[in-house]
Amino acid sequence: MNALPRRTVPFTMVAVASLALPGAASAQTSSPTLRVALIEMPYSGERNVSEDSPVPAYLVQGGLEDTLRSRGVALGPTRVVALTPDDEKEYGAWHRMGLANGHLADMVAANRRSGLLTVGLLANCTSVLGVLGGLQHSDPDGRPLRVGLVYIDAHGDFNVPETTLSGMLGGMPVAVAAGLALKNLRTESGLDPPVADANIVEVAVRDLDPLEKQLLARSRLRNLTVEDLRHPDAAVRAEMERLSNTVDVIYVHADMDVLDPAEVPGHPLHVPGGPTSRELAAALAEMFSFPKVAALGIASTPAGEHDPGGVSRRAAYHLIQGALDGVRARTPSERSDAGEPSS
Repeated sequence: MNALPRRTVPFTMVAVASLALPGAASAQTSSPTLRVALIEMPYSGERNVSEDSPVPAYLVQGGLEDTLRSRGVALGPTRVVALTPDDEKEYGAWHRMGLANGHLADMVAANRRSGLLTVGLLANCTSVLGVLGGLQHSDPDGRPLRVGLVYIDAHGDFNVPETTLSGMLGGMPVAVAAGLALKNLRTESGLDPPVADANIVEVAVRDLDPLEKQLLARSRLRNLTVEDLRHPDAAVRAEMERLSNTVDVIYVHADMDVLDPAEVPGHPLHVPGGPTSRELAAALAEMFSFPKVAALGIASTPAGEHDPGGVSRRAAYHLIQGALDGVRARTPSERSDAGEPSS
C-alpha cells in the first residue's frame, strides 16, 4: 500500500463563548465554503422507554446552525427522521428502529450524492446502521460501496443477543453491522452486505462484557486506545491510511460516553479515563483530513436536565468543529469530494 501524503491539520484551540463552536468569533471567510447537512435521528430502538429521544433537537437548539454558518459553513436543510404513516402501523421496537434507520440511510445517501457532508445528531449508537447503509448505497451508479467504520466509544457495542448482559440494543450495533446478529434490523437499515470486520476500527473502548471480549478476540477488528487519540499523528493516522487504501468510504461515529466524565456528567454510561472533547476533536481533525471520510455521527449526548450548564452540548460542538477543521485541511480537489467547492 502506498502511504498517503502527510498534511498539517489545524484545530482551533480558542476559548468557547456561550455554546459557540471553538473560534466562532473569527469565521474562516478566506477559505472555500464547506457544505454540510445536519440530520436529526430521534429514534432509539430501546424497549420499555419512549422511542423518541430529545437529544438531536437539544443539540440544534443550542444554536448549532447559526454557529456553523458563522464559521463559513453552507448548510443544507436540516432534516428530521420520521416514520411514514404506513410505518406507524408497524410494531416492535427493533423493527421500527430498522424502518427509521432506512429513512436515515436514504437521507445520508442523498446528501453524499449532492456533495453534502453529513453530520448525524443521533439518539444513540443503533443509528450507526442507518448511516453505514446510506454511505454503502450512495454511489450514483448503484453499486454497493466498501464501507469502513471508525467507532469511538467507551464500550465495544459488539454484543449479540446471546452474549449481552444488559439486553440493550445500543450495546450491539457494531456486531450487527459486521453481520453477526439481527439480520432483519441490518437490512431494514439499508446495510447489505454487512461491513467486513477488518474494516472496523474501535477507538478508546475500555468497558467490555466477558463474552463480548471473546467475540472481539475472534474478530479482525482493529483497536486504538485513548492514548493513541492523544497522539493522532501516529497510530490514528496509520489506521486511517490503512482504511483509506482498503475501502471506498468511511464513517466516523462518536458516542459521547467516550469522553472524560467531567464533560458528560449526566450520561448514565460514562466510563473513567476518557479523552477530553478537545483531545478527541484534534483526533477527529486528523481523521477527517482523509478524503474518504464522508460522515460524522454524534450519539447519546446528555440533554436538558441531564446536561447541567450545557457542558455536554459544548463538548459535542467541539467534536463537530474538529471534524470540519479536518475537512478544511484537505486539498481543494479532496474537499470537493466532501461537499466543499475547489474554487
